[in-house]
Parts: sequence; structure tokens; C-alpha cells
Amino acid sequence: MLGEFFRAVLALVLSAALATSTPPIADLDRARLGAEPMVGADISWPNCPRGLGIKSRPTLGKPLPHSSARFVIIGLTNGPAFHENPCLVSHVAYAQDRRMWAAAYAVATYPTRRQLQAYGDEGPARWWTRHGRLFNTGYAQARMNVEVMRRVGLESPSVWVDVEPVSPPAPWSDRRRENKAVVDGVLRGYREAGLRVGFYSVATLWQSIMKGTRYRLPEWRSAGPTSRARALAMCRSGRFQGGPAIIGQWWDDHRDHNVLCPGRPAEEVLARWFTKF
Repeated sequence: MLGEFFRAVLALVLSAALATSTPPIADLDRARLGAEPMVGADISWPNCPRGLGIKSRPTLGKPLPHSSARFVIIGLTNGPAFHENPCLVSHVAYAQDRRMWAAAYAVATYPTRRQLQAYGDEGPARWWTRHGRLFNTGYAQARMNVEVMRRVGLESPSVWVDVEPVSPPAPWSDRRRENKAVVDGVLRGYREAGLRVGFYSVATLWQSIMKGTRYRLPEWRSAGPTSRARALAMCRSGRFQGGPAIIGQWWDDHRDHNVLCPGRPAEEVLARWFTKF
């Protein structure tokens, strides 16, 4: 999920913002909250044994989820797009063995020059324009991830598109229009495969990349290194592109944790966004 540097930055930003603007969990609408909220986790390349991964994203050996996790969102990429999570097969097997609800997420990234040359000329957009080549490269990211999901048996009905700052080899540009062209292509690729899409991000990070872009798609919102209570509070705040909150996230030094946002029956949310192993 978030890189270590950006986790540190986000921790400072969220600490200040939550202290002043986020209501405590006691102020949530408990009539809508109902039963104890369902908790889960997300895993990706940081949860692989050490010694794997691409050079810029060496795996961290972090532990897999607690036994209390009822669902898991599995990362398809080893950080930037076009690089597969080196433990994807074992992560899917982990969810299968425990008969968990599972979904997928993937980081969307601005293409390198080589990726733009390799993928920009083929796709649904006008290849002779820069905007079209960027769109086609985003489209190729999604199509590759769809193929990977099918190969490893992750039959998720959805993909959460992770939009956050990415360090080399694939940092975002400082041009909103070009960044949006890539993300538009990513969305097109997943939708053509019949998948639902939502976004994972944080308001400050989204703004740094996408400026005022508002897709109004469902959101998976992070509260940073805090608590489940704060993650639930983010279901009421923290909107970053105009969509409804579906999942809240928080993390500690070892794991990423998630909770389904209140207001919808858990069974309905799981059936819409996850597959049951």
C-alpha cells in the first residue's frame, strides 16, 4: 500500500487533521452502525518474505493478517504498475485456505518512457496524441492486472485503484490532465473486463496528483497509523473524489487493518465488492 516515506508524511498530515476535524467514534450514528463492524486486512508485496521484489521495492517480510480478519484485499502489484506482486499466488492461497472474502487492489502509476513506448500505441485512445498514449498505457496496466487475477484464480468482482505518490521508477507528473489520462485509461480497462472500480487514497495525496478531479466513485479511505475508531470516523469524513465511503483503513508497525463502513449490511457490501473462497 503506501510506501514507507509517504506513510511517514501521511501520518503527520492525518494526525493534525484528525485532531481538529474528525469526530470521535462516540459521535458516529450508532443506529446505523448496528452490530460490531466487520474487520479485515490488506496485503501485498510488503507481506512477502524478504529477498523478493523489484530493486526499488524490496519485500519487507511483514506478517499476514490476524486470525480475526474476515476479509482481505490483495495487492496485485509490486508497487508500480507492470510489476506483479511476487507473492500473489501464495496470498491468494492464504485467502482460499481460510475461506475468506477477498478482493483486489492495484497501484496506478504514471508510465516510464519505456512503458509509454511499449503500450501507448495500442488501445482504445488516439495513439498519435500524448493524451491518447497515456490513456492507452493506463488501459494496459488494468488489462495486465486482469490477466494476472485470472491466472492466479482471484475472481474478485472489483478492483480498488490505488492513487498515491509513487517514487521512482514511476513518479506522477505535475500535470493534472496527463495524470488523469492515465487513470481514465485504468478505469476503462477494468470496466471493459466487467469489474467494479473504486479508489483508495487520502484527500491530500489525491489532491497532489489529481487536483480537483471528482469521479464520485466508491472510496476506500485511510486514517493512517491510528486505530479502528479513527478508521470508522473516516467513513464520515475524508472524502477525496466525491464518492461514498465503503472501507476504512488504519495500520500499525506490522499490519494494515480495514473495517467496513457502517450504513450498509456487511453481507451486501461483501457480495458486491468481494469473492468468497
